[in-house]
Amino acid sequence: MANKITQVVLLSAGFGTRIRTLFPDIPKVMAPLLGKPLLEWHIEELKKYGVTEFFINLHYKPEVIREYFGDGTKWGVKITYAMEEPEILGTAGGVKNFDGMLSEHFIVLYADTFYRINYGKLIDFYESLKNPIGVATVRKTDHPMDSDLAVVDTNNHIVEFRLKPHKELPKDYWGSSAPYIFRTKILEYIPAKTYYEIDHNLVPDLLAKGYAYYAYPLQEGEFRKDVGTPERYKE
Repeated sequence: MANKITQVVLLSAGFGTRIRTLFPDIPKVMAPLLGKPLLEWHIEELKKYGVTEFFINLHYKPEVIREYFGDGTKWGVKITYAMEEPEILGTAGGVKNFDGMLSEHFIVLYADTFYRINYGKLIDFYESLKNPIGVATVRKTDHPMDSDLAVVDTNNHIVEFRLKPHKELPKDYWGSSAPYIFRTKILEYIPAKTYYEIDHNLVPDLLAKGYAYYAYPLQEGEFRKDVGTPERYKE
């Protein structure tokens, strides 16, 4: 069956304050990894799984990204940009930028994170679910006290979402983050031109409204690594 998910939002508006000692003149999503920007890794990898439309939000040094990628023709994809000014709008606010342009289902990535994930399996999992509002990828975390935690039932349904910091830990918990897959229905619950976060605002709201939100456990060999600090970048 042809993949029906062909769009991704690459959240790229962050300042990169902590990594600026290494790269003072570029957005952190343009940090080079083995000779090409992190953002380019995302585009090339997702294209392998049938994703052809990329939506990129901009804030810090937007011209660096625009001049490098243009409209995406060089990579055989289509790129649409949204400029966030005067202030950035948070992760959910960044997705809201593209209201009216997104199809029924789409992927969301934090573009300052390096992912090694089989997107085909993630998409298959999402498409196997009955009427999901969305899916988050989850993994067992070794630093739960400073992580947002998902409580997941035996059907991979996220039944509770606990925001850091924690006074006590649930009996069983998973660290939750991008990649996500969402239905466009979520855009109805994100206020326009307002700072709004996926984990801290949107997800708790969706759960409170009774929507079916699921967890996809990362498989062996799959990982995500934030490159937002010099130490993490070098690692």
